[in-house]
Amino acid sequence: MRTEEMLEKVDHTQLKAFATWEDIRKLCDEALEYHTASVCVPPSYVKRIHDTYGGKINICTVVGFPLGYSVTEAKAAEIRQALQDGCNEIDMVVNIGDVKNGDYGKVEAEIRTLKEVCGGHILKVIIETCYLTEEEKQAMCRAVTSAGADYIKTSTGFGTAGAVKEDVELFRKHIGPGVKIKAAGGVSSLEDLELFLELGCDRVGTSKAVGLCRERDRREK
Repeated sequence: MRTEEMLEKVDHTQLKAFATWEDIRKLCDEALEYHTASVCVPPSYVKRIHDTYGGKINICTVVGFPLGYSVTEAKAAEIRQALQDGCNEIDMVVNIGDVKNGDYGKVEAEIRTLKEVCGGHILKVIIETCYLTEEEKQAMCRAVTSAGADYIKTSTGFGTAGAVKEDVELFRKHIGPGVKIKAAGGVSSLEDLELFLELGCDRVGTSKAVGLCRERDRREK
C-alpha cells in the first residue's frame, strides 16, 4: 500500500498528558506535510491549533477521555466547547461501567445525545475493547449503530491493550452499514497499519505512522 494511501486514513495522534505546544505544533506540521486525515489532540489545544492553522488542518479531539465515566452532560459540555474552539471530529469514550452493568440502553442514549450535540460533525465512539466480553462488544456495535454515531473505535490507547484483528472482524459483522471503524492503540508498525486498513478500517489512530512512513520513503530512495 502506498504511503499516501495509508496516511490519508490516519488520525495523527498526540494525547499524552505532558504534551507541550512544541509537541502539538510538530504534530500539526507533520499532518500538513503528509496529508493525514486529522490531528487527534487534547481539548485544551484545539483553540490554539485553530487560531494558528485556521482551516488548513482537520482537528479531532477526545471527550470523556480516557476513562469514560464522566456524566453525559459533562461530555456534552466538552463537545460544545470543542466545536466552538474549532474542532471538527469528536472521539468519545463510552461509560464502561454502564457497559459492564449491562445498561446498554443507557449507553445508547448517551451516544445519541452526544451525536445530537455534534450535529453534522463526526462522532467516533470508543468502546475500549480490552475491558469487554464478546457479548458486550456486540452490544456496543448495536448501540453505536442505533444511536447514529459515525464510527466505532476500538481503544483509547490508555487501557490494558489496544486494537486487535479479532475485534475489527467482530465490528464488521455486527455494526450497521452506516458505521465506520477506527482502530487505535498499539499500532506501532507499518505492518500493523496496513493490516487494519486491509481489514476495512476507515481510520487508524496512531502517533507513529508519519515517522514510519517517512523512514520507509527514506530507505526506498
